Amino acid sequence: MHAFDVLGDPVRRRLLELLADGERSSGALTDVIRAEFGISQPAVSQHLRVLRDNGFATVRPDGTRRLYAVDDTALRAADAWLDRFRRFWTPHLSALATEVARGKRQRRLAAPHDDDNPGATP
Repeated sequence: MHAFDVLGDPVRRRLLELLADGERSSGALTDVIRAEFGISQPAVSQHLRVLRDNGFATVRPDGTRRLYAVDDTALRAADAWLDRFRRFWTPHLSALATEVARGKRQRRLAAPHDDDNPGATP
């Protein structure tokens, strides 16, 4: 399965978002996904299996629990594939960063300074 086929499913994307915050048990993941998507525990397990089988997640036993974590292998491959397209948005993001910095500088220069108002209280 191609990385973007895996990531195309909103449940799997949400699982990865949850795992990006750190390792979680299958039970904790299932609770969140069931509440948000209304799907069964076996369906959540199938999504976790797709993530594992395609290099997006790892699992390790911890007593009776199974703990999942992000595996960056497939994410790195997807990032490498996207690399050839970065030229389309990088200049726009750089221009945006320049405009944000310019706006901050203008606001800072326009703000009244305590030196300008000797009667002001700190």
